[in-house]
Amino acid sequence: MSPPSRSPLAAAGWMLAAVASFTVMDAGMKLLAAHYPPLQVTMLRGAASLPFVLVWVLATAGPRSIVPVRWSLHLLRGVLGMAMIGCFVFALKRMPLSTAYTIYFVAPLLVAALSVPLLGEKVGPRRWTAIAIGLVGVIVVLRPGVDGLISLPGLMVLLAATAYAIAAVTVSLLTRTDTPQSMVVWFLLIMAVGAGLAAIPGWVPLRWEHAVLILGMGLAGAFGQIALTSAFMRGDASLIAPLEYTGLVWVIGWDWLLWRTLPDAATWTGAAIIVASGLYLLRRERVVGAERAPPLDHS
Repeated sequence: MSPPSRSPLAAAGWMLAAVASFTVMDAGMKLLAAHYPPLQVTMLRGAASLPFVLVWVLATAGPRSIVPVRWSLHLLRGVLGMAMIGCFVFALKRMPLSTAYTIYFVAPLLVAALSVPLLGEKVGPRRWTAIAIGLVGVIVVLRPGVDGLISLPGLMVLLAATAYAIAAVTVSLLTRTDTPQSMVVWFLLIMAVGAGLAAIPGWVPLRWEHAVLILGMGLAGAFGQIALTSAFMRGDASLIAPLEYTGLVWVIGWDWLLWRTLPDAATWTGAAIIVASGLYLLRRERVVGAERAPPLDHS
């Protein structure tokens, strides 16, 4: 099949749809986290999305597109996916979606920082400054001076963002040998099987009333992956990546609609700092012509 034509407008539309879908998925994970352990929710996230993604792959690229080449990197990404979503779900049970998203937005900054030791890329002083300012925003949200403690859920989101960043860096290596379809399918499959096995000791029987919620979470996650892939195939990453920050608007809406909560002043302040530093970093990367493969992992 020939690649889709490049269209900034279409790419932006697909990216906005992807972000909205992922917030629906994350809201579903937060609802499920009240009833099931984090690893079990992680398994459900991967397993529920996998059938929809397989239908998309078989209908478009065919079965040969999912044949893996670099097994070791696929396995690493699957394990990182378990850590990423497991930590994120742990935090979602204990904090608003908007707060978790705010901290998680540090992930693009971590990708830039990790590209130096892992990919040998060069990051100039202005981009290092943007990364440092973004981390200050995370500290503002975590509020380490409150009661002398740093929030454990906040630290778990930070761990999830770190796992995401490492997994995103591995995409730059996998794109040299493997297709986007294989990366998405094996990421979901390895994550689902690994998390499912790890969840057996604390397994909680699934309840029939949660079937629609699990199905909806899987469909939203699958559509988000497809839309994300479509966005990066149609437009430049430097132009559409900033649209990921629109997710904060969606999760604030879900927080109010489902849990009647809104971000506090510290979260608003930290979000502004993190988003501003992330946007500046993306602008600098576009200016210097740095191109990185789009990350295909999403919580």
